Amino acid sequence: MFDSKKPTVLLLGRWQPWHEGHLALFERAIAKTGQVVIQVRDVKDSSGGEGQEDNPFSFEQISEDIMKKLSKSGFVINEDYIIQLVPNITNITYGRGVGYSIEEESFESKIESISATKIRKRLRDEGKIK
Repeated sequence: MFDSKKPTVLLLGRWQPWHEGHLALFERAIAKTGQVVIQVRDVKDSSGGEGQEDNPFSFEQISEDIMKKLSKSGFVINEDYIIQLVPNITNITYGRGVGYSIEEESFESKIESISATKIRKRLRDEGKIK
């Protein structure tokens, strides 16, 4: 069972859509604490910030996609991770370190080259999304 008192990694994103690069990020995150909160920004049909206007997927679609793909990798919702809907957060600020760190992960070029923009284009070309 997911334990809200246990140290947890937070992943915040649009996830438009969830892809192999996101899975690699999740795997690193869960290795740190054993559980992850995936926050999904509410950006369908709106701008996620400069250069992030293409957001065709709803929270429900993204959540279903994440659960399906993480399940295939053996991860269990409400045990290994939870998914939360959050507002269209564009800035994260804090006053001082109070027991957490903000980390940017780097990956090998195979993972870094994965592009949700290219995935959305392919899905449009295949008629799967508008």
